[in-house]
Order: sequence, then C-alpha cells, then structure tokens
Amino acid sequence: MEQMACRKRENRRSRRPLPATAPHTSGRDARETAQGRRWAPTERRSNPMAAMIQSANHKNDGENTAITCLFLDIGGVLLTDGWDRHARERAAINFKLELAEIEERHHLAWDTYQEGKLTLEDYLDWVVFHQKRPFSRAQFRHFMFEQSKPHPEMIELVTQLKLRHSLKIAVVSNEGRELNAYRIAQFKLDELVDLFISSCFVHLLKPDADIFRLALDIAQVPARQIAYIENTPMFVQVAESLGIRSVLHTDYASTSATLASFGLQRES
Repeated sequence: MEQMACRKRENRRSRRPLPATAPHTSGRDARETAQGRRWAPTERRSNPMAAMIQSANHKNDGENTAITCLFLDIGGVLLTDGWDRHARERAAINFKLELAEIEERHHLAWDTYQEGKLTLEDYLDWVVFHQKRPFSRAQFRHFMFEQSKPHPEMIELVTQLKLRHSLKIAVVSNEGRELNAYRIAQFKLDELVDLFISSCFVHLLKPDADIFRLALDIAQVPARQIAYIENTPMFVQVAESLGIRSVLHTDYASTSATLASFGLQRES
C-alpha cells in the first residue's frame, strides 16, 4: 500500500507543467533588438519643417479661395451706432437727465434688450421712466430713432460688390428688436441684405462665437469663402478664430483696399 501511494504522488508531480524559462539572449542580440525597437517604422520621428510647410499651404489655400459671401455689422459699418454713449449724452442734455444714473441703469439692461429678452418699452421703464418725467415715451423713442444715420459710401460699396461679384450678404449684429426694425426699414437695408442674424432674433450676442457659427449654418457658406466687416477689434478676432477672413473697419478707403486684396474690387 505504501508503495502504491508513493507511485501516485510521483505521477502527480510528473504531470505538473514545467516553469517557463526565458530564452537565452546574448549581449549582441540584446543590443540589436533594442536598436530595432528604437528605429521601428511605427515610431518614426515627426518632421517639424514638413509640418510648418503643410500648415502654410493650408493657410495659403484659404487665402486664395474666392469670397462668395460678406458678413457685415450694421452699427459703425453701414450706419452709425444705434444708441451709443454719445447718443445717450445728447439725450441727457436734451431731456435734462442725470447722465451718471442713466448710464448705470443702461448698462444693467442693455445686453438683455439686445438679446431680445426685453422690449424697448421694458428698457425705457427701467432706464428712463422709473420715475415721473416731463416728457412722453413717444418723444424719447423718436429721439432714440433719430440718432441713426447712414454711411452712404459703405452702403454704396457693398451694393456694388454684391452686384459685381454675385455675393450673398448677411448681417451679424448686436441690436434690440425695435431699433433693428426701424433701421432696416428706414435705410432700406432689406433691399441689400439677404440674411439678418441679429442678436434680438437669435438670442445670442457678439462676442459669443456661437452667433458666428449660427450665421455660417444659416448662410450655408464655408468660413473660408466669407469676408467679415466689423469695427470692433474683439469681434474681428472671434470671427478670425473660426477661419473667417475679417476687416477691422475704420474708414471707407482702408476697408475698400482690404476687400480688393481679397479679390473684391468695386467697379472702376
């Protein structure tokens, strides 16, 4: 019996798998293996110069693409600003208002009005008629609207460029609904502009990049085929960050020259 038990234990030991042993590698083999890993095709080093050339080519491709659409601001480009500090100063003098108080209340309400979340009557309630005044709302509204004046040279430039180059024209503007409607009708902007992406309609304000993304979706034009004319430097930078070629508008002559460099020459 003892002999049989011993044989069983020996058989069980004999059936156990042998431990795996690492193959012997000579010092030369190890060096060659390490060198092979170091120069393996999947680990090739990037070429900085090639990357720079490729990036420059992509940039040049965008700059050489024909412009088929203009994005425009209204205030400061086609018209004067609708209700800027200078206009409010004139209102304070004309209606004998305390400018500091008007300014403080204006800044609390203006963005909400431009986003389309307040009516003009709401704005006037909070900014001007929060106390009794010796003048009427109608008088004050009339004064506000009268501050808008056209920039005839810019309107004529955009009109000629649209006709000569078959451009689509889109406004991307921060404006409250009632002022926006008055300015469009008064200066017949709807005869020039194809699309109005106004903050009061879309409930987005520049410099939020989403208003430009929405404008791209509505216009159905690639960013590289658009030129944007804007008089606020930050808004220009936001548009350019999305690949939209932009013109910081300061005067008619420089804007006309920059557009010509984009391939948009007006009639001679």
